[in-house]
Amino acid sequence: MPLSEETLNMVTQRGVAEIIDENEFRRLLQKGDPLRLKMGFDPSSRDIHLGHVVGLRKLRQLQNLGHQVVLIVGDWTAQIGDPSGQSVTRPVLTHEDVIANAETYLRQFFKVVDESRTEVIWQSEWYGKFTLTDVVKLTGSFTVAQMLARDDFRKRFEQNRPIAITELLYPLLQAYDSVMVKADVEFGGTDQKFNLLMGRELQELRGQRPQQCFMVPILEGTDGVQKMSKSLGNYIGVDEAPQEQYGKVLSLPDNLIDSYFTLLTDTPLADIQAMGEAMASGAVNPMEYKKRLAREIVEQFWSADGAQAAQEHFERTVQRREAPEDIPTLRYASTGKGALTVFGDGGESQVASAAPAADVIHALGLASSKAEAKRLVSQGAVEVDGVRVTDTLPIHDGAVVKVGKRKFVRLVEDKG
Repeated sequence: MPLSEETLNMVTQRGVAEIIDENEFRRLLQKGDPLRLKMGFDPSSRDIHLGHVVGLRKLRQLQNLGHQVVLIVGDWTAQIGDPSGQSVTRPVLTHEDVIANAETYLRQFFKVVDESRTEVIWQSEWYGKFTLTDVVKLTGSFTVAQMLARDDFRKRFEQNRPIAITELLYPLLQAYDSVMVKADVEFGGTDQKFNLLMGRELQELRGQRPQQCFMVPILEGTDGVQKMSKSLGNYIGVDEAPQEQYGKVLSLPDNLIDSYFTLLTDTPLADIQAMGEAMASGAVNPMEYKKRLAREIVEQFWSADGAQAAQEHFERTVQRREAPEDIPTLRYASTGKGALTVFGDGGESQVASAAPAADVIHALGLASSKAEAKRLVSQGAVEVDGVRVTDTLPIHDGAVVKVGKRKFVRLVEDKG
């Protein structure tokens, strides 16, 4: 049965940056034959954030129309640098790192994509058998001039900055993946356009129908400026707790409300437009729409109950500045020598009881580094029993420490 124009537009226009070739892709959708939808990932890290979800939602839409997702786990190329526009090569991972990262990634991936309609393929199935002859033959399919057409490579070449041979191989290997799985469509961000086109060209050279290149927009992070990234700290993780997800959405700049609703929810576009008009006229406080957005996002990955609990937690702890009811506890003991021993999940740590507040915050495990702890203290984001801390951090049995807007811990003295 032919797809309606509304469905075609939903798939090819909403949450889409570019499709090559869009007319051909629409024709294939109307034809109705199941398409093989390729997406690959290198398990260089364990977590997925909302920036990844933009593309995953398109995969799920097409699954619901009867198409097959083919997920390639780049367990072989995970050890090859791919700057992806960042001009920084990835670290080499051990086999154990790759497996652990992939398992976590897949669990999060299937929070969005239907696992029963996904074929998972490990790239080492073919590259594990590759010989030097195979590599040389593959490199013969393309020229150096074609490689330097990639914007990142070209800029680095012009600036006389290093480009490793392994980096030049990466697009070829990604293209070869498309040949091996006979991809009909490959998905990626706009920063992957060069690699996707390489796959399209190599398929044609190998006598296959060239894949369609489906590119989704790059999602801005919580800072509202740079693309969402764990390394930049401006991300919202798929696997983060409901309270953390909700709070981070509420921290978004107002100008991201429209794009987040468009790319990450099924809210009708007419409703999104009406929200924009209401905010522009001052008729509605943007916070009301952020709360709706936060609920919808939390519900996708957790549940309606989880979203409701997260909203209540935010309103109580941030808007009314009350302490939450279920504050986690952290044990500590005095050594009697002017120091404290803290018993945390990561083991025991010691800190001088009169140490700077940042040192104590770090020892308590409430900041990932001393630098972050110093920043939080300098920003006035650390409180004990509701009093802002600027110098030392007063510790006593039952003290409630608040770090940032959403992190609380109650100190309990271990007198045993």
